[in-house]
Amino acid sequence: MVTLSSLQAEEQRRIVAACFARTGLTMEQLWLRYFALGGDASEVELEAFLQGLLPLPRIQRDMVAHAVNERLDEISGARRAPYSREPSEDTLPRGPLAALVGLLDGAHRVAPERLPEVIAAAGRALDLRIAVYLADYDQHRLIPFPEQSPGRRPLAIETSTAGQAYRQAGTILAEDSAGPRLWTTLLDGDERVGVLEVEAGPNTDLNAPSLRTQCHWLASLSGHLIAAAMRYGDGLDMTRRRRRRDPMAELLWQHLPPLTAATRDVVVAGGVEPAYDVRGVTFDYALSETTAWLAIFDAGRDSESSGLAVSAALAAYRSARREGEGLRGQESAVDKALSAQFGAEASVRGTLAEVDLAHGDLRHLEAGGKAPLVLGNGPGPATVDSAPRSPFGAGTPGRISTARLQPGDLLVLHTEGLSEARSADGARFSLAGSLETNAGYVPPEIARRVLQAAKSHCHNAFAADAGLLLAHWPKTP
Repeated sequence: MVTLSSLQAEEQRRIVAACFARTGLTMEQLWLRYFALGGDASEVELEAFLQGLLPLPRIQRDMVAHAVNERLDEISGARRAPYSREPSEDTLPRGPLAALVGLLDGAHRVAPERLPEVIAAAGRALDLRIAVYLADYDQHRLIPFPEQSPGRRPLAIETSTAGQAYRQAGTILAEDSAGPRLWTTLLDGDERVGVLEVEAGPNTDLNAPSLRTQCHWLASLSGHLIAAAMRYGDGLDMTRRRRRRDPMAELLWQHLPPLTAATRDVVVAGGVEPAYDVRGVTFDYALSETTAWLAIFDAGRDSESSGLAVSAALAAYRSARREGEGLRGQESAVDKALSAQFGAEASVRGTLAEVDLAHGDLRHLEAGGKAPLVLGNGPGPATVDSAPRSPFGAGTPGRISTARLQPGDLLVLHTEGLSEARSADGARFSLAGSLETNAGYVPPEIARRVLQAAKSHCHNAFAADAGLLLAHWPKTP
């Protein structure tokens, strides 16, 4: 039986769909606005509603209408979509919702270097003053974004309160002569991008748990937007650079995955040194619900073709992995790519590994690379038994070795340039000792601290590129 209310709902849907067609928004953009207003239908369900294939409850229909009308308000003279009942002033977004909507809308098509202004504007909806600090590529200092930086200066990650928040990937309240302020970490997923400095207006309490929660999600969303913006513009990236990268270092940095990523069952983190002059080292990983795939490659830094060779190895590995190949297929793909492009001169050392996240089973293959280390409950890191083959490119298949990780273990892949870094008097850097010293930190901080320790040990005069990739298999709850 068709009721009057169902006819009214269908008429509302028809007009909303017609109005949406005039907004110029994509379905994804409309869904983001609708979701920001509290909508709980998926993007697929929203599209089905607009096509008349799926009904929505009245409050959800009105949220869609409101999202459409927000856009139509930006287009002078456009007919507005109808509500089930007339909206009152109380339906306009306020507080946290206004901050979220402002951040999402403001970030749309904004030039990357203007994004910190959008973040600051979102903070004002919470009665907060916000400034953006980005971590430099050495992960040594936090740099205030230039146009927000009157009176602000770079802050050392090791010694400042802002740096403490960054090191802990958390939020810290600081009291100083200028008044209280929060420092909260900018996160792109689990990768640390920098920190937000948060100061309160006269009627806002920085000690309120709810405010800290709001600052956390604001920092997380801002971190996502900053990372996305850096892929299509240089304004934010230039703030993070302390000096020039040569072309090969630029190429290798662009090939790196995010330095940190995580799922419920694994956390990975890595880094390379020297940050501005890396010549022949890279790493990669992929995470799924069941498996973590890991790889690290080292072509040395003596040959002019080192960067190209290691890039070819990385590309071949990714291609094979994404085609569903296991370690043997990945090994073969890297061998063939290097042999075809560089002939007998090809020589890339490396390690391929995969971890079964349900049981901790580790399978790995070393091609002239360093055997993995495992840091667990024992007195120090233990070297995993392996059967090294010749470097990639030689085409000689190696033996796949196996081991079993225990809950809480940290798997460490590294290059010779890290474990063989030497001081001016020839003393070798103790990778095992540094890992043990920093074992209590989260994986991205372990990676940062180990690489900083190696850099300090050799006074940034690495004889070979240092690469590090960690995978933490956490203890089950």
